[in-house]
Amino acid sequence: MTGKNLLLSPFDLHGLKLKNRVVLAPMTRSRAGVERLPNKLMAKYYGQRASAGLLITEATVISEQANGWNQTPGIYTQAQADGWRIIVEEVHAKQAPIFLQLWHCGRASHSDFSETGQLPVAPSAIKIEGDTIHTPKGKKPYGVPRALETDEIPKIVLDYQRAAERAKKAGFDGVEIHSANGYLLDTFLQSKTNKRTDIYGGSVENRFRFLKEVVESLLKVWPANRIGVRLAPNGIYNDMGSPDFRETFLYVAGKLNGYGLAYLHILDGLAFGFHELGQPMRLAEFRSVFHGPLIGNCGYTQETAEEAIEKNYADLIAFARPFISNPDLVERFAKGWPLNPPANMEDWYAYTEKGYTDFPVYESVKVRS
Repeated sequence: MTGKNLLLSPFDLHGLKLKNRVVLAPMTRSRAGVERLPNKLMAKYYGQRASAGLLITEATVISEQANGWNQTPGIYTQAQADGWRIIVEEVHAKQAPIFLQLWHCGRASHSDFSETGQLPVAPSAIKIEGDTIHTPKGKKPYGVPRALETDEIPKIVLDYQRAAERAKKAGFDGVEIHSANGYLLDTFLQSKTNKRTDIYGGSVENRFRFLKEVVESLLKVWPANRIGVRLAPNGIYNDMGSPDFRETFLYVAGKLNGYGLAYLHILDGLAFGFHELGQPMRLAEFRSVFHGPLIGNCGYTQETAEEAIEKNYADLIAFARPFISNPDLVERFAKGWPLNPPANMEDWYAYTEKGYTDFPVYESVKVRS
């Protein structure tokens, strides 16, 4: 430890007063039911973790086409927006801001998620290799997605904009664009998955165009300093990793810098695996081209988070798995209390309160002992 306790110090995020620099990372938890409706159980979960300086919700699909994971929440109907409002109010009551992460699964989906059996969409007809997907009809191999027609892309951009409008009406403090982990926007950015020959493919400038259009559509709804973007330059999740990853992601970060965004959220850690196509990209590289707030993520401990902030590599650090089994993670960091044992992975997506809202806070454990 550095002894400076910077991780627990306040931070001004463009006028949002964060009580500390700990961020609840977006994590898919699958508690929204088959109708994808945010609910009171989810409100309890987020409320339990509202000691974080900033909360980012689990990935939330922007349309029916965007679905690709069982029982994840949506933001494409009024009923879904109403459900999110309950969650926002719970978090705000505990003096914490919360951003909604906007998601389109792209090729990381399956025709079983479509009532009419439509294929998932992607920049190019390239399937995810070496993995399977849990669909509403059981576990299956990924299929070959359908390449989007050029004239279909503006409709998806509009889906993002409408989702952002619903998020604003639901009371969120901002939105995060999920452009990581092999989902739709990430697959457009990366040369491994984007083999298009139209204005959305080929050069890095063209591959960035879709994300650029999404950002600019959201600027019609939110000020720039309430829009974040998430990137995963090192990751292999959903069969990603491109030889020109460094050129691509430095270009993207540099272009995003021009908008004055709320933050850039980088999965710089290697806990999800590394494609080994060069030296991994670290936050210091992004600091050189993106001058707004940076959030580091993936595999951080309290000690490494403190070090990243002290060295000015990051302004905030997002924690995922430690927050699953430790709803009072911030208090444990502050008091030096030990963490609960990690949650069983089979309970992460159990659809019930088990492995979700049933973890004890440290004070209750101490009283019982």
